[in-house]
Amino acid sequence: MKIKQLSIFLQNRMGSLSKPLEVLSNANVNIRAMCMADTSEFGILRLVVDNPEKGKEVLEENNFLVKITDIIGVEMNDTPGGLTTVLKIIKDNEIDLEYLYAFSHEKEGKAILLLHAEDIDKLASVMQENDITVVPADEVYNL
Repeated sequence: MKIKQLSIFLQNRMGSLSKPLEVLSNANVNIRAMCMADTSEFGILRLVVDNPEKGKEVLEENNFLVKITDIIGVEMNDTPGGLTTVLKIIKDNEIDLEYLYAFSHEKEGKAILLLHAEDIDKLASVMQENDITVVPADEVYNL
């Protein structure tokens, strides 16, 4: 159920994003989803890849600071209000989200929302209790 996400710490300067992506490409590691957050000094590139362990290994071999974090993916309606429905459940259950990002996929009318909270197990349980489909990690890795 939990998805392994790579968090890569980058200097916030021109061109810093291309190098880790090149390293992954050369190692035949495919990116499924990505999100970039930055401050004036550094950035955090969050990636879901098809092979997180290999991705971490090749990035570290190329001197990148990489952390693996557990996140979950939930299926939501890819329509106006789809995200609001999920966020209302999270708010009503007093779960403090740290971040989220989403992407569409081949299932018509559906998107996958990737979520991280301090208590990832509680987040997953609340989603399931409210009939929100938690997407298995292998499904995301193999999209």
